[in-house]
Amino acid sequence: MNIRLPLRPFAAAAAAVMVLTACGSSGGSPSASGTSATAGMPTTPPSAATPATPATPVTPATPATPATPATPAPDGTPPLGSWSLKPLWPFTTPAQAEAWERAYRSSGHQPWHLDPGQTALSFTRNYLGFKEIDRISSRAVSGRHARIGVAPTGSEGGTAAVIHLVRYGTGPDAPWEVVGTDDTTFSLTTPTYGALVRSPMVTGGRITGVDESIRVQVLQPSSDKPLGTSPCCTSAGGDKQPWKVTVPFSGARDTVLTVVASTGGHVAEVERFTVTAVRVN
Repeated sequence: MNIRLPLRPFAAAAAAVMVLTACGSSGGSPSASGTSATAGMPTTPPSAATPATPATPVTPATPATPATPATPAPDGTPPLGSWSLKPLWPFTTPAQAEAWERAYRSSGHQPWHLDPGQTALSFTRNYLGFKEIDRISSRAVSGRHARIGVAPTGSEGGTAAVIHLVRYGTGPDAPWEVVGTDDTTFSLTTPTYGALVRSPMVTGGRITGVDESIRVQVLQPSSDKPLGTSPCCTSAGGDKQPWKVTVPFSGARDTVLTVVASTGGHVAEVERFTVTAVRVN
């Protein structure tokens, strides 16, 4: 994933119909012309009845006030939750991030949220489940954005992915949040970032490599186990060759889900991976 009918005329008409009905004969049936039945009534008109009180006009409803859009950060970064930045992990809402900030200020709770490198490794090892990826291979922090390269043990493995993180909030102790990966030789472009999906979900992208074996999983922060896993595994390879896998999933509760595709088997079980964000409601 590379992040880059107003109804008031009808109400008045209805009121007029009710007044006309009240002035007609009780229990009578309207004739074909729409007037009340007059059979057997005297030809001399009776005394004029007291005019009915006109119906009170209905006061137009006050239009609903539109929701105020989220405000970008001072550096122009779109707010998390916008179309271009979806919160994947560890927090799913601003309220969760703010609760951690309060806990940190009062007791120093989980200080690793302030370190983008430790957050990226925890995302990889504890959320994605790639335990063999245990070191940082590159680190670039610019303002509220961070790009952290993570890799398996050993120099032969190389960087498995570059994880993109953004500060969840604008204060000095706003925690880091994973929003995706910056992809090069292995990408996940279908479904598109932030797309609304349903099961079964078609996934795909491009890959460069030899004798690759791709597995795709669907995850959510509130579940310990994947919501869905593709059959193991899809063979792929070549130079920027397309790949495609269909993944069924169930049990989605969180608004934003993580789709992760991984490949490996040469020097480590997971040598490269890519993630994207999707929505289910």
